[in-house]
Amino acid sequence: MTSQTATTNRSKLVVESSITDKKKARGKVKGTIIGPVIALVIFLSLWQSIPIVFDIKPFILPKPTDVLQAAMDDWHLLWPAIQITVTESIIGFVISAIVGIGISILLASSRILEVSLYPYAVILQTIPVVAIAPIIVIWFGSGFNSIVIISFLIGFFPVVSNTLMGLNSVDKNMGDLFTLYNASKWQTMWKLRIPAAMPYMMSGLKISCTLAIVGAITGEFIAGIGGGRGGLGYAITVAAVQLKTPYLFACAIAGAIFGIGFYLLVSSISRFMLKSWHESAMKVEK
Repeated sequence: MTSQTATTNRSKLVVESSITDKKKARGKVKGTIIGPVIALVIFLSLWQSIPIVFDIKPFILPKPTDVLQAAMDDWHLLWPAIQITVTESIIGFVISAIVGIGISILLASSRILEVSLYPYAVILQTIPVVAIAPIIVIWFGSGFNSIVIISFLIGFFPVVSNTLMGLNSVDKNMGDLFTLYNASKWQTMWKLRIPAAMPYMMSGLKISCTLAIVGAITGEFIAGIGGGRGGLGYAITVAAVQLKTPYLFACAIAGAIFGIGFYLLVSSISRFMLKSWHESAMKVEK
């Protein structure tokens, strides 16, 4: 009887502990959601009040309601612009991810290649995009192709930098173990170095996805072709020239919302790939 009682008590403790953990998890989720919502409400309230109190004209500082109204009135222009920028950004990001990871693996496989080529990747990143964008337009023409290339160039370096760091940060003992079992260079790369670099790689992709959007919008300022084929960057330029400040704000906010959504999507993919084995994602899951 004593043994049965002890077993029953342990079962109750396990159940109570599980219930407590679930309550704590719900509390964390609520805290994570409620805090930003309250901050957003306060920010929007202040933004709505300041132009009214100080009698600021809408073409200088529009109210949130003015921005919303402008977005609704010009939705037939805003929605196609969003679609174009989204397409350019995603293509630029995918190319930067594929090329960046491929070049990182190539550089990590040879110390001579890394020392010889990596400095040029750094130099490419330090050149202002406004300086190289006109050259890209001359080479590839204005429009979609040039904008995608600019987006790729801006999002490329974080992928290379972070992935290469991860590939070169493998645990020495694990490397010695692979050497002990006579693993080839490429077996070590695919079965040890690339899996170990995954957290670094995903971190680089999270940075790159936001920079790709910045690159696409920046490219549209310089290489946008306008009309029904212009993205958010072109729409912002036109709105600024015409002093349509509420619509300008609407375009900028649309770009920001897309950037947040894209970042959250890449972060979700990162957690899905890392949650079963890496501490950083496991802590988030808890």
